[in-house]
Amino acid sequence: MNTIRLLAGGDQDMYSNAPLTLDDPDCGRGFGRLRGPTRRRGGRLKVRVNCRKETRKLARFVCITIVFSTALSIVCYAQASAPGTVTEFAIAYPHREHCSSSHRGCTHEITYNQNGSDVFWITGQDYDTLVKVGLDGQMSYYSLPPGSGPHGIEFDAAGQLWVTLEYAGKIARLDGNGNIVAEYDVRLDCSTCAQAINTHPHGLAIGGDGKTVWYTGKATGTVGKITPAGKIQTIALPTVGSVPIYIKRGPDGNMWVTELVGNKIARITPDGEVTEFPIPTYNSRPIAIVPEPGGDAMWFTEEAGNKVGRIDMGGNIREFPLPKSQDNDILAALSFDNEKNLWVQQYVDQNDPKPAGPDNIVKIDKAILTVASDSLNVPITFYAVATCETVMHRILLGPDGNIWFTEMNADKIGKLITRVK
Repeated sequence: MNTIRLLAGGDQDMYSNAPLTLDDPDCGRGFGRLRGPTRRRGGRLKVRVNCRKETRKLARFVCITIVFSTALSIVCYAQASAPGTVTEFAIAYPHREHCSSSHRGCTHEITYNQNGSDVFWITGQDYDTLVKVGLDGQMSYYSLPPGSGPHGIEFDAAGQLWVTLEYAGKIARLDGNGNIVAEYDVRLDCSTCAQAINTHPHGLAIGGDGKTVWYTGKATGTVGKITPAGKIQTIALPTVGSVPIYIKRGPDGNMWVTELVGNKIARITPDGEVTEFPIPTYNSRPIAIVPEPGGDAMWFTEEAGNKVGRIDMGGNIREFPLPKSQDNDILAALSFDNEKNLWVQQYVDQNDPKPAGPDNIVKIDKAILTVASDSLNVPITFYAVATCETVMHRILLGPDGNIWFTEMNADKIGKLITRVK
């Protein structure tokens, strides 16, 4: 049998004088863009290739197939850098084999030094590992102390890398090789306890001075800061059991925090004064929060509410429902690009996994910044990610103008080409 091996879009199959079968990488959905004599069955595409045994016709078939394969390869190569293309890079953590067989993955935060760097840093929490990733997907791995649980990660204005060690209850400053050069114990003293109370430092951000390190105490309903002099201050949020998650500096110079269980957005001044603003949607579970580019507001995602929200500096909130590709979709993080379009992670809730379906990066047109009503009557585009059950976690605009994101359960980093510099 004459066989030609065809490589197209990263999925390899056999092209021969027999039916060619291509697996659908799109989580069981149909091949909506295909044309020609195709047949769909059970999420698979069958292309019937007719061939006779005569040598002349077989030779003709082989030649035609080679031409077809070459043309298809050229098309796929061009599409690999086309806007809207999603590329994923698997993270091969060196200590993954030590995790239990039920472990699903633990890739969390992503950042890069915005003072001219083009290298990402990622936290692999349960692996006690930091990952350095280049724009080409090449990776280096840096081990942290066992049981430290790195999560939040950010660079200060001087280019120093900071990370929360959530399981250890510490904040650490690292050098360029992932070595800890300074460490701050942010647990709470307790005279009646056997040991200090771990705040579980989770989210991390840098204050308006470019030096002060801010973090959320997920387990204790607190927000903390480390001054440039190394002094630690802990601030209690008024709502008990609020579970603060994400923290970012706003255009007003204050720090803004999402309260996952408290269902509020908190504003903390540099001096530690706290104001909380209730979110209108009940049990919306706010996750990420980012500043509006060139504006006087913050935008946040509601995990369970499946909405993006806008809160101005006075605490006034507007909410915009996001369309779903299926009922059991929830949201993760959000980010703006250089044209002020808003990008959001939407994925199938793995606590309610049926029916299965695609996870998406959703682009909301920049017109959302100026709409008069709370209805999301602006252009919206869904970009499906090839991997299913990703449990997306964080997303940001990269130094190359593309959108980069983490997939917690899949232990992958993804890139969506925008071609917006």
